[in-house]
Amino acid sequence: MTALGAQERSGGARWPRLLSGASSRPSWGQVGVALIILAFLLCFLVWPVATVVWVAFTEKGSGAFTLMNFVDFVRTDLFLRSLWNSFYVSAMAVAGASLLAIPLAYMTSRFEFRGAALIQILGFLPLIMPPFVGAVALQLFFGRNGTVNLLLDDWFDFKIPFMEGLNGVIFVQSIHYFPFILINLSAALRNVDRAMEEAAQNLGSHGFRLFRRIVFPLALPGYIAGASLVFVKVFDDLATPLLLNVKDMLAPQAYLRVTSIGIADPMGYVISVVLIAASVAAMWVSSLATRNVDYATVQRGGGGVARRRLSRWEAALAYVMVSLILLLVLAPHIGLVLLSFATIWSFSPLPDGFTTAHYARVFGESSVFIKNTLLYASLAGLIDIVVGTAISYLVLRTKLVGARGLDLLASAALAIPGVVLGIGYLRAFYGIRLWDGAPMAAHWIIIVIALSVRRLPYALRACHAALQQISSSLEEAAENLGATKASTIRRIVVPLMTGGLVAGFITSFATAAVELSATLMLVQSNENAPLAYGLYVFMQSAAGRGPGAALGVIAVVIVALSTIASQYVIERDRRAKTGGVN
Repeated sequence: MTALGAQERSGGARWPRLLSGASSRPSWGQVGVALIILAFLLCFLVWPVATVVWVAFTEKGSGAFTLMNFVDFVRTDLFLRSLWNSFYVSAMAVAGASLLAIPLAYMTSRFEFRGAALIQILGFLPLIMPPFVGAVALQLFFGRNGTVNLLLDDWFDFKIPFMEGLNGVIFVQSIHYFPFILINLSAALRNVDRAMEEAAQNLGSHGFRLFRRIVFPLALPGYIAGASLVFVKVFDDLATPLLLNVKDMLAPQAYLRVTSIGIADPMGYVISVVLIAASVAAMWVSSLATRNVDYATVQRGGGGVARRRLSRWEAALAYVMVSLILLLVLAPHIGLVLLSFATIWSFSPLPDGFTTAHYARVFGESSVFIKNTLLYASLAGLIDIVVGTAISYLVLRTKLVGARGLDLLASAALAIPGVVLGIGYLRAFYGIRLWDGAPMAAHWIIIVIALSVRRLPYALRACHAALQQISSSLEEAAENLGATKASTIRRIVVPLMTGGLVAGFITSFATAAVELSATLMLVQSNENAPLAYGLYVFMQSAAGRGPGAALGVIAVVIVALSTIASQYVIERDRRAKTGGVN
């Protein structure tokens, strides 16, 4: 192997190159796999979305092409108000999330800050809870008769409308999605060239001016990446506005039109097309914001923003601010745990008493939600890693025409809101009858497929990254010794990809376990309902919020354990590949 490596580096041996070219020539098996994947994506991603678009542009009854559906949309005050409210809530949620994320990211990267790693971990926690569950917990603390307003009314005789109308949606979404900005901005700040900051300091720029004029502009790509994700996630969210009784937003309107009037009503599809267009436009605008601007660093690896020591008073002030932010972002988790054990929690700052009866009820009567979730999310994760591995292999190891197109097509699921995919599945598959005579759209397997399509981009990226780290020379050596392509993949490639495959599976599993937007449209009975649907049903009434909170705690534990397991697998795989050297 040493001689072979030397020959490859020197270019003295031609046969490895010839073998590489031969192995990259597509075989019939590779073409067949590509066609199967293409058929899967066309059937369960392109066709449902195309159906939604087609219905939006056709006249009800005749099926003729028309733009009148969109004219009716513009003429309807409710829809225009919903469109404006969705943009307003999304933009304000980005602003609110920025107020939480920027101080945490800057202080943990700019100063010598004890507990910086712990702060980053705690800041990530909101993402492991469904936002609509966090909405219920935040109502208990910040609602009209929540803890904070009861105390304000008692002490100062006034209340603050934290959770009233659109304010409530903005408040909840800002807290839930701010980690997207925190993660991306922290990474960007770590890559800022230290020499640039030092040069600015030598020229007299310090403090907030230095951050505003030098540091933040250099970290702008990371901020925009996180902010665009927040905008899209908030714009597409369905359950949080519904749970807070805010119906004049686009996603709730699309859901209500289809569920209350029926799948034949074109306006639900028109709203869905507007949702898709808004998601794509948000991503496009975010790419324009950093186009034709040079953010490159001078020194290799950036070097990170220079850290400095805080004085005693500065440290005290910084820790107070960080503690207040963390207390706010962890309030949903604290409230959920308290509610899950509360006997009664109404018109009082804290619960009147505590009980374990809610957990007993959940495990006794509602265990079907947990079982279904474990089944659905596991199957969705398996589908994702199989499809993700196959697409990654076709892209990185073959010269198959159209392989990159498969990658782009699978990744396009990121731009499709969950409610749109659910509506598309209803329209596309409800008329198809299965062996038992039931509509295909009402079968539980459709929920699994919807979850797998929604989470495929996450698993695909993990599989792609894992395969990129495996040298193709290992496969060439195995084939040179007589192994078939299938045997090489099974005995060489897949075992070496284990860490990435497990990480991709766990990521898909964890996010699918709390997915609601798509499944809310597809669940036909409680027997086939996943955990997120059960959470939503419980949270609809005050009497069911105790068991709902217990179910929510279980959901958070499942996602948290999955996230920890994913990080453990990634770290173990990294150590194994580097020989344990950091």
